[in-house]
Amino acid sequence: MARKRSPRPTEAELAILAVLWDKGPSTVRQVHAVLGKVRRTGYTTTLKLLQIMAEKGLVVRDERARAHVYEAREEAEKTQRQLAADLVDRAFGGSLVAMLTQALNARKVSREELAEFRRVLDRFEKGG
Repeated sequence: MARKRSPRPTEAELAILAVLWDKGPSTVRQVHAVLGKVRRTGYTTTLKLLQIMAEKGLVVRDERARAHVYEAREEAEKTQRQLAADLVDRAFGGSLVAMLTQALNARKVSREELAEFRRVLDRFEKGG
């Protein structure tokens, strides 16, 4: 039986997930405070998004305290892996080479990034 994939988060949901991955389990007020530093959004919008995300299974909600605490259901790496696989399939016809080529052409790549990319490729070639 195939395992059900997590729903694909929207841009706003990814912003909230980034806060939860960085800060760990947080209340709506804590998430809203961090989001408010980078985008204008109302508290009730943050609350509603977290409620929707809980319904979609992107976050889990701990209701034991008066202020509910939200936590990302999946680790950042797993969500990023799913989003990358989805992007390869949808935008590049399943071609990882096409996606990587476009990603490298999309912006200037530093020597350090290229060196890290080579290390990653070497590790994958060795089966790790």
